[in-house]
Amino acid sequence: VQLQASGGGLVQAGDSLRLSCAASGLTFVRYTMGWFRQAPGKDREFVASIGWSDGGIYYTAPVKGRFTISRDNAKKTQSLQMNSLKPEDTAVYYCAAKAYGRNLLDASTVDYWGQGTQVTVSS
Repeated sequence: VQLQASGGGLVQAGDSLRLSCAASGLTFVRYTMGWFRQAPGKDREFVASIGWSDGGIYYTAPVKGRFTISRDNAKKTQSLQMNSLKPEDTAVYYCAAKAYGRNLLDASTVDYWGQGTQVTVSS
């Protein structure tokens, strides 16, 4: 199984970025997909997830209204559109997958991780 994340970069506050994650080696439609992030010196935290069956979507409170998660089952990809970025969004963002999960709130239940992509937001 491989989760290949891309799309990170260095932007200014208020800018947008779109992260993508391409999955291979798994039956994509059976996996809830999501994103976590980890800032320097902090624990990895949940950002957003989208369900495998009903497409149920969850966001952590700090990103609600600014980030949008989506998935394309035909292409086996998921994306995270990040708008109105803030310096506190600076972190390494990780793609994650969980088989048959309702959501991905708990990092300890993730089945597969991607390699991470750096997002840096300057003020």
